[in-house]
Amino acid sequence: MDSNIEPLNIIYGQFNEIIRHTIALAPNFLSGSIVLILTWIVALILGRVSLMILRRSRSRPSLQVALVKVTHLSVWLLGGMIALTILFPNLTPTKLLAGLGIGSIAIGLAFKDIFENFLAGFLILLRKPMRIGDDIECNDLSGRVENISIRDTFLRKRSGELFLVPNSYLYKNPVKILTDRHLRRISLVVGVAYGENAAAAQEVISKTVEALETRDKSKPFDVFAKEFGSSSIDFLVRWWTESPPRQEHASRSEAVISIKAALDREGIEIPFPYRTLTFAEPMRVVTEPGGSDEDAEDTDQKTDPETGS
Repeated sequence: MDSNIEPLNIIYGQFNEIIRHTIALAPNFLSGSIVLILTWIVALILGRVSLMILRRSRSRPSLQVALVKVTHLSVWLLGGMIALTILFPNLTPTKLLAGLGIGSIAIGLAFKDIFENFLAGFLILLRKPMRIGDDIECNDLSGRVENISIRDTFLRKRSGELFLVPNSYLYKNPVKILTDRHLRRISLVVGVAYGENAAAAQEVISKTVEALETRDKSKPFDVFAKEFGSSSIDFLVRWWTESPPRQEHASRSEAVISIKAALDREGIEIPFPYRTLTFAEPMRVVTEPGGSDEDAEDTDQKTDPETGS
């Protein structure tokens, strides 16, 4: 009988001990809760104040959001440390910092990529040229930046797909920002046959480029004789247009069509590569049985333009 009652007495004693410790820590729980509530209020106030200051400084919206998040995180980290020291009196700030130092090593190793991408994202936002809404190219990736989160950058490709690119990838690799400025210069190579008057061709191309509707009239354009190509004299044509990729394609398309039409009107040839085939021995044309010499002659005539010899 006594053997059955003793386990119950042990459980009852442990339960009473838990209740006694809980009641003893009740003031600490209350104080810790008050500290957390004050932390929430302070974080909210500091976040709004910092946002107002950043808006007055006319900084980028993405950078404003990042700095407000850092402010909230700092206040909550400080408030959480104070609440823990109140809740557990034996846990001094020195012990807490030492524990955080040891724990941060393990957490840092476990979440290395997350911390790296978070820091890279914050540094990307600090870069003045890098803005949400820019069209960028990075190695084999290209598209418009839609958002920069804690870990990833949301890159919308021109074909419509959404890519989540780790921030560290963009921070470590060269990034070409296509829309850093309002205007961008476009280059085009135009070839003219060697038998044509190069100066006249240059004049025709210049007049055509000057009349382009998609060309920015506030900046000059260039038409230079570039080099002697394999089958043509090549001209380098350069002009300015709006920087978004669609405007670039539209302006390039207008230039190609207009220059081709202008050169055709003036009778100036735009050559295409010729290929000449040579053979070590004369070619033999074999006709089908019953074929006549006239058929063999026709075959020779059909073969000569193809070989070019």
